[in-house]
Amino acid sequence: MEPTQMTPRRPYLLRAFYDWLLDNQLTPHLVVDVSVPGISVPMEFARDGQIILNIAPHAVGNLELGNDDIRFNARFGGIPRHVHVPMAAILAIYARENGAGTMFEPEPEYLESAFAYQDADETDSDKSETGIHLVSDEEPEVSDNGPGDDEPPQPPRGRPALRVVK
Repeated sequence: MEPTQMTPRRPYLLRAFYDWLLDNQLTPHLVVDVSVPGISVPMEFARDGQIILNIAPHAVGNLELGNDDIRFNARFGGIPRHVHVPMAAILAIYARENGAGTMFEPEPEYLESAFAYQDADETDSDKSETGIHLVSDEEPEVSDNGPGDDEPPQPPRGRPALRVVK
């Protein structure tokens, strides 16, 4: 088998480093590129196009380290979420405590699959209605019929005071 025909090594190395980190009582973290198509992570926690995910057994549930992707359930800010990360989006795995781990080099199969996914996504969006509509940021016109439209509300006068409510 020629090197160009071999399967990607990223899922195998990822599982090996994950087990090695756990065997050494370390906390495995993934560095994920959030710009890869097909990713499902809480984007509000992403910074600089990346998100760091704690995949320790005590932090996630139903962890699946597959050959094509990683799936698990976790809480982010107290909200339960399902996370799906294609293998192409995983940039590194490391230990939180000491940084031991590895960065993954780009592999041709993941570059090809990302383009294929993007092309398929574009053709699907042309064929089907997504239910997403463009919303204008213009404010609607306000009628002049209402009372008090001409004057802004007056701020309360005097010093602010606190009252005890029983």
